[in-house]
Amino acid sequence: MQSATTVAEARPTVADFHRVNRGGGLFSESVSQWLGAVFAVVAQRLGLPPTALTITNLVLGLATSVTVVALAGPVAAGDVPAWAVGLLALVGWQVAYALDCADGQLARVTGQGSAAGARVDVLCDVAAQIALVAALAATAVAQEPATPTWLVAIFAGTWMVNLVTSVMQAGPNAASMVTSTSLPVRLVKLIRDYGAVIFVAALVLAFAPALVLWVVVAFTIVNGGFLLASIAFSARASLR
Repeated sequence: MQSATTVAEARPTVADFHRVNRGGGLFSESVSQWLGAVFAVVAQRLGLPPTALTITNLVLGLATSVTVVALAGPVAAGDVPAWAVGLLALVGWQVAYALDCADGQLARVTGQGSAAGARVDVLCDVAAQIALVAALAATAVAQEPATPTWLVAIFAGTWMVNLVTSVMQAGPNAASMVTSTSLPVRLVKLIRDYGAVIFVAALVLAFAPALVLWVVVAFTIVNGGFLLASIAFSARASLR
């Protein structure tokens, strides 16, 4: 019979889970993936399947975004302090994203990965990000009622480019437009690091909600530009 010490040593550690992370950017790897590894350890100890973490991520992400939407008007009117909503968004979105990191780590380390689980993960990511986009758009409109409808529509559409390209990067034919992993390049890429993006978005909600409209404009330009660049990059590769 194995001793308790031997059994404990056989259990995956936080470092073991983090070692199999799929990246996501400098912020995500340094913060979100490590927090996800902690959640993965807890889930493994409790015998939870990866999908339990996926669903928890969805519920927490949706609850946080719905709350931000519901309070957008009161914050704009000065009836609710912006810092409280921003703090809620910061904690809720970051923990939800860490759980999203954790489900994949748990699946890979424990061998519980499956095609169905991967589909649930992607679908929950889509739902959570739709809610997040709605939260930012609702805040922008509440702060600036003259916000153009077309801007909100383009913002919502281009935001999903990040998720779509992430899914495409998981295949055998994945390719990066900028392959360098130098620190300056990774710092520039923070603008497309989901963990960093929701961190900045929450800080703006907390300290300068009137600037959320400019966050919408900025990410519409960034994600739209990345979409066009990706099309050009892929088209050039296909013509070789």
